[in-house]
Amino acid sequence: MRSRLTQRIHAKLEKHLPEKRLFLRSDTETRFIRLKSETQLVAWIGSIAVVAWTIIATAILLMDSIGAGNFRAQAQRDQMIYEQRLNALSAERDARAAEAVAAQERFSSALAQISIMQSELLNTEDQRRELETGLDVVQETLRDVMHEREAAEDQIAALSATDGGQTAEAISEEAGGTVDLLASALAQTAAERDQIAEDARFALDHAAETELELRLLQEKNDEIFRQLEEAMLVSVEPLDKMFRNAGLNPESLLSAVRRGYSGSGGPLAPIAFSTKGGGPDPDAGRANAILDRMDRINLYRIAAERAPFDIPVKANFRFTSGFGQRWGRLHAGTDFAGPIGTPIYATADGVVTSAGWSSGYGRLIKIQHEFGIETRYAHLNSMRVSVGQRVSRGQRIGDMGNSGRSTGPHLHYEVRVGGTPVNPMTYIRAGQDVF
Repeated sequence: MRSRLTQRIHAKLEKHLPEKRLFLRSDTETRFIRLKSETQLVAWIGSIAVVAWTIIATAILLMDSIGAGNFRAQAQRDQMIYEQRLNALSAERDARAAEAVAAQERFSSALAQISIMQSELLNTEDQRRELETGLDVVQETLRDVMHEREAAEDQIAALSATDGGQTAEAISEEAGGTVDLLASALAQTAAERDQIAEDARFALDHAAETELELRLLQEKNDEIFRQLEEAMLVSVEPLDKMFRNAGLNPESLLSAVRRGYSGSGGPLAPIAFSTKGGGPDPDAGRANAILDRMDRINLYRIAAERAPFDIPVKANFRFTSGFGQRWGRLHAGTDFAGPIGTPIYATADGVVTSAGWSSGYGRLIKIQHEFGIETRYAHLNSMRVSVGQRVSRGQRIGDMGNSGRSTGPHLHYEVRVGGTPVNPMTYIRAGQDVF
């Protein structure tokens, strides 16, 4: 039964693929190779499979290349938008800081004017009290003089009866001169009292106007402080989130940066407003809080330059393998495929600790960064740095290649923390959310 089925299949194949012979002739003899129908069928199927696989593989490569280009372009657009946003926030922060300094100067000037006005008002009040006291003394003296005048008139009347009119007239003229002198002094004292009272009313009115201006200035200061606080909050939160997403402790990083930048000058000096022995000034507290956040942003910027938040390949590339288990072994990095000679850049500031051949890695560069972080760049075609050289983030350190144990031109990129490999994409994605 099986032989009959085989014969039927062979007969059908003979109709479409008849047996062929391939002759090989030489000078002395002629040989041939017989191509059966089954052999021809297998050859056709193999050829069709190879052509189909080639078409599918080419389509996959094209789609991956297009997708990688779109991803890179979108990442660059997002980075440009965020940089523009940071620049706008920085400009607004500087403008608000300048307004705050100008408002504080106006506030201090107003306080000085109020202090002067209060001093003048106190001096005017003292002068008024002295003049009132002097006026009371003059009035008392005038009353005494009036009594003496009445007594003198009585004496004049008595003397007129005895001694005649000449002595009385002399005494009357002397008393009249004394009264005129006292009346003139009294009028002058009253005029000075009225002038002091007028000056006091003017000082009170001017003080009320100054207090109104001071209140308006305080409200403007509150608005400026509020906008500065909001700008600081918007600037600090993404940076704090970037470090936390990368698995780093922001407080520990900032403490390490402070220790490295603790020379002369130090952080921003706190603002102190004079309160003349009073309690803490709330404006000084808010201003110092803003200065602390500005100092925190500066420390974040320094720390970000020293942690590998950048991407090592900036030209067109394709992700070919990620971090994790591969064929039963840990693939300790991320692979970026591209043409040979594609520039490779340092992802953070650091020092080159190794630059040479390393078995399966091929040409390998190791860079030691701050906070116990190390990055590795493997399978390079050429290296542009040497051991001990200090590099900066974005500096070109080599060219993509196919050295070592590699199936094609690509960069094998690793990030190690304390010697333990971690997923590089954690740092790259965290940096793309900010830079």
